[in-house]
Amino acid sequence: MKFFSHDAFDIAYVDEGDGDPVLLIHGFGSNHFVNWVSPGWVKTLRDAGYRVIAIDNRGHGRSSKSYEPADYVPAKMAGDASALLDHLGVSRAHVMGYSMGARVAAVLALNAPEKVATLVLGGLGSGMTEGVGAWDTIADARLTDEPASIPDKRGRMFRAFADQTKSDRRALAACISTSRELLTPEQIGRITQPALVAVGTKDDIAGPPEPLAAMLPKGMAFAIEGRDHMLSVGDKTFKARVLEFLKENPL
Repeated sequence: MKFFSHDAFDIAYVDEGDGDPVLLIHGFGSNHFVNWVSPGWVKTLRDAGYRVIAIDNRGHGRSSKSYEPADYVPAKMAGDASALLDHLGVSRAHVMGYSMGARVAAVLALNAPEKVATLVLGGLGSGMTEGVGAWDTIADARLTDEPASIPDKRGRMFRAFADQTKSDRRALAACISTSRELLTPEQIGRITQPALVAVGTKDDIAGPPEPLAAMLPKGMAFAIEGRDHMLSVGDKTFKARVLEFLKENPL
């Protein structure tokens, strides 16, 4: 991995391949490897002729950690992504985010529209504007020393995921409290880039893709059939639709 510094954080990233750049922004509690390398995204995009740039968000993976919730608002994480493109001399890229990463990608498109050619918003549909349910139990689940005592199913799932990825649970507890900042329909309406919204039909976290796609001036929805929030990431039909979308909207 490579590193650069921004806003007092050391940010880790990978940069592979040649061609039009695609910036990948992972979801909450994940990292570039779990979200993009392991499910085959980096290889799929690289083999299709793209330059693949994947970031470890602050507080995640090998990037610096903070225990201050204020450090994890989407605008600051989008700022890291924007600074990474500057660091690499990339003036404009396709941007793809999953779950929390989709929110960060949308904020990047709002705050630095000149850098974002297209958007793929995976694992987050109507939840972008309406919220994704009560997540306070997830923060609590991050901190407990007795995971078996976690009463909430979602809390148990994300705690197991954090343990599997060997994440800093204190950093994630801080992140979850502020990274879910909602966007308004008016803000979504200002995102004018071509945008693909993809959500699994069994995803009970993201909200359906159609309402969000309808708010986007150039939005389109894609249902990832039979997949939940975790399994949608590596779905082959999702990969095929993204490759088609990128081919339809070259830099």
